[in-house]
Amino acid sequence: MWWFLGVVLALQLYFVRELLAAFALFAIGFAAIAFVVMSLYMLQKAWETGVQRVADSQHPVVDMARRGVNAVEDFARRPLRGFCQSTSRKRARPASFRMETLREP
Repeated sequence: MWWFLGVVLALQLYFVRELLAAFALFAIGFAAIAFVVMSLYMLQKAWETGVQRVADSQHPVVDMARRGVNAVEDFARRPLRGFCQSTSRKRARPASFRMETLREP
């Protein structure tokens, strides 16, 4: 009977040891994921601060880049026109066009 109790106690200690090992592995895994997420967050915040400082800067290179971006935005806002729409002369009517089609019945 003492052998049986010893085996049960040993199995319980082994089971507890396995549970603690699994818990440690999961804790390490979650800590690694949290580290990656926090690193990405800190990189994003550092990038945001750097971009804000550059945007507020009055350096000549920044001003030139700002003017270039504004010029591209102005160009993008203009409507697109085809080649035929940009000429001022009227287009000739095709030979199959009839004036009767314009008259009201």
